[in-house]
Amino acid sequence: MDERTGLRERKKRRTRHAIASAALRLFAERGYEETTIADIAAAADVAPRTFFGYFPSKEDVVFAEVDDRLAEVAERLAAPVRGESPLQTIRRGVVDVLEAIVSEHGEYGAVQISLILERPGLQARALQRLTDTQEKIEGLLRDLCPGIDEIDAVAAAGVAVGGMQAVVVHCRRHGWDPLSMRTALDRAVGIVENGLGSVDELNRPWDEPSP
Repeated sequence: MDERTGLRERKKRRTRHAIASAALRLFAERGYEETTIADIAAAADVAPRTFFGYFPSKEDVVFAEVDDRLAEVAERLAAPVRGESPLQTIRRGVVDVLEAIVSEHGEYGAVQISLILERPGLQARALQRLTDTQEKIEGLLRDLCPGIDEIDAVAAAGVAVGGMQAVVVHCRRHGWDPLSMRTALDRAVGIVENGLGSVDELNRPWDEPSP
């Protein structure tokens, strides 16, 4: 990636973040139904057509951070470090992503969770996103651990994604501060890691053949 391309990508990320942050702020101040896409665009200092360049609908902007972070987890699993076990890769990727989650949309995290939990349409979208992510991670695990049992791969992906999602929702719903949330997520990572540690294939380095 050359410098010009890198600058464009950073600008796109800043614009996407600005739109998502403005949307959550307005949802908190005015209400979800009362906030229009034109309102969000104006608050983010972009044109409405720019909004649609980043998000297909108002519903999708609620999931901006979720989509970005879940994609990061998948990217990290797709790029393991030589000599590292799948379990170590999962932990490294999850910890990095959770650090970003703790600092993202801090004061509006509870608003985001409330919107999802209170609206059936958003609940359905959230469930679909989680299901898609679990299936993607399951596929990556099976590609990188050819010897892993089918059920082990399904369960490992579900535990990793579901466990982290549950803790993030709990902390944001109850308005936990960043330090408390980070502590909770560290504990959750340990619980997930201990549970996945029983799967032999996840403890063998990616580049080491199965016996």
